[in-house]
Amino acid sequence: MQARSKIAKISSLSLIIGTYLFLYVPIIVLLVFSFNSESFPSPWKHFTWKWYHELFRATSLWDAFANSLIVAISSTTISLVVGIFLLFYAAQGGRIGKFLNLFYGNLVIPETVLAVSLLGFFTLASIPLGLITLVLAHTVLGLGFVIPIVYARFIELDYRLTEASLVLGATPFQTFFKVTLPLLRPSLIATGLLIFIISFDDFILAYFCAGSSSQTLSLYILSMLRSGVSPIVNALSAILLVLSSLLALVFFSLRTRVRIF
Repeated sequence: MQARSKIAKISSLSLIIGTYLFLYVPIIVLLVFSFNSESFPSPWKHFTWKWYHELFRATSLWDAFANSLIVAISSTTISLVVGIFLLFYAAQGGRIGKFLNLFYGNLVIPETVLAVSLLGFFTLASIPLGLITLVLAHTVLGLGFVIPIVYARFIELDYRLTEASLVLGATPFQTFFKVTLPLLRPSLIATGLLIFIISFDDFILAYFCAGSSSQTLSLYILSMLRSGVSPIVNALSAILLVLSSLLALVFFSLRTRVRIF
């Protein structure tokens, strides 16, 4: 029995290690070769900061990066605000449960179908493609995450807390924003981060709804990769990976978690 349990533990540990290696070895290779003097995927020659210098001189790339940030922040903000207003309507006795299936459609329908449908709608409504249409498209996608996730948390709240607030003289508006909304803060923050990441990295909606006047980071990287893998992409990926890791460490630090949750 002990031998079998040891074999089972070794097998489980080997599977876990193999899974992590499969996930993170390509990222490590990317980080290492962002400092290679030769273009990727050439063999390693010697250490250099050349690609990082070229990265910071690429103004068009940073313009695309700024567009991605604008779209991600705007769509996340609008999605959360719309979700909060719908929850306020539900808190006042409105029934939104029967409309939830409309929002689940974003999760079930393939994103390509959603992108083509939105493109057809924008064309039919004579809305010029650009950052505005891209923000609207990502907001539609984001609502499919905000409403179901936050509403599921909303219906689990203890109604006695809001009832006590109303009994003590608070208005429904004060009760929602001082009692209900703080209780929903963890789910709102988690959903907001999820929407921001999806919107910032999204390619399909950007490809169909951005038009020729606006370019996001994903579209810019695609245009670079058509002529081969540029080492600037490795440098940019390394910087984004370091920044996201630092933000994750800050967010999940003990003090931050205590303040938020």
